[in-house]
Amino acid sequence: MEQRERAESAARQAAAQLTAQDIRGVALTWVDNAGISRTKAVPTSRLAHAARRGVGASPCFDVYLVDDSSVTSPHIGGPDGDLRLFPDLDRLTVLAAQPGWAWAPVDRHEQDGAPYAACQRQFARRMADAAAARGLRLRMGFETEWVVMQSNGHEPPRYGCSGPAYGMTRIVELSDYLRDVLDALSAQKVEVLQIHPEYSPGQFEVSVAPSDPVGAADLSVLVRETVRAVSRRHGLDTSFAPVVEPGGVGNGAHLHLSLWRDERNLCRGGDGPFGMTEECEAFLAGVLRELPALLALGAPTPASYLRLEPSRWAGVYRCWGLEAREAALRFVTGAPDDTEAANAEVKCFDAAANPYLVTGAVVAAGLAGLDEGLRLPPPAAGDPALTGGQERLPTSLAEALEHFRRSDLLRVALGDPLFEAIAAVRAGEVKLFEGLAPKDVAAAIRRRY
Repeated sequence: MEQRERAESAARQAAAQLTAQDIRGVALTWVDNAGISRTKAVPTSRLAHAARRGVGASPCFDVYLVDDSSVTSPHIGGPDGDLRLFPDLDRLTVLAAQPGWAWAPVDRHEQDGAPYAACQRQFARRMADAAAARGLRLRMGFETEWVVMQSNGHEPPRYGCSGPAYGMTRIVELSDYLRDVLDALSAQKVEVLQIHPEYSPGQFEVSVAPSDPVGAADLSVLVRETVRAVSRRHGLDTSFAPVVEPGGVGNGAHLHLSLWRDERNLCRGGDGPFGMTEECEAFLAGVLRELPALLALGAPTPASYLRLEPSRWAGVYRCWGLEAREAALRFVTGAPDDTEAANAEVKCFDAAANPYLVTGAVVAAGLAGLDEGLRLPPPAAGDPALTGGQERLPTSLAEALEHFRRSDLLRVALGDPLFEAIAAVRAGEVKLFEGLAPKDVAAAIRRRY
């Protein structure tokens, strides 16, 4: 109760500051197991009450599918029950592209105040705490890719620019729009590392500074919704979906990570492959081992597997390598004099994923590798589709789901209520999209993410 009283006091002060800035409402968000950001909003004047008492919300969202239909699971489902949403005031942000609004992510609790077993954000925090108990700190960050479309609902979509892949022409065409994206993120104190055109028609990418596992997931949500809001103000639609149209390169949400102990980056300065320390190698080996099951979290929709095609830098092979863009796990050493730059990149994930599940599960897999002292196999080079000899990751959600269901590691880390809800949602979406042509799968999710 003392903690809630302190939160109420802090929220009252924050609300006064927001009111002085003419902020009328606060959007409180969480991300469901289908990867959709859901929200409840409160007037600024009710923020202190929300911090003390929470905001009511049904647990049913944990078994929603991408089309807002629902399934059930052994622990979650049906019309009964209620939760309390508590805003994280440390993440409270005035939304630069939505005048009059602020945002905060929430932790979900039971009515009696106990942590809700299926809260994905608290799962990510538990895994970060497990790393901290070993004296380790994770720095993580997502690349955010999106496609800009004209907001006319035209099918197939008409893209918001026509310049070539990675071309300066796209920045010229949409310079005002991209400037406003940068301005909005800067006003929200989001440190942008780079922003640039990507490969697919109308596609862009923004990368932001790394954070802790929970913070990286929070930033993923904030960046995406900021881009969406700026786009709407420019009369544009955005899609963060794994594919906008089948047959081309889709949108990824690559996860970068580095492992730290006592302010030292363990991804360099060691005697392991390409300068890794022994701990870094074991951690990455754990992630690599678990990737077939992790794919059910990081590539969570049947549309994800339209993106996961060889020779498209999507990381569809269960291998790793130095700057290997066709490997699922890419190791980056960075410049010799930049001790912070060395990191690993998981390339096979996309933005349909719940980012809290992704960061938490990757930490869980890496810690298991550490505990077992795993070692990486020899690195891959070139395109495995041409060189051969590398294992393909699952080629469908149904196949990834089978690996997930067999993963005792992820079941223990997630806990049964969350694990079973995820499995039910994945099975529900396999059935939902069963028999649909790729173009119909793409159309069904194009504007859902």
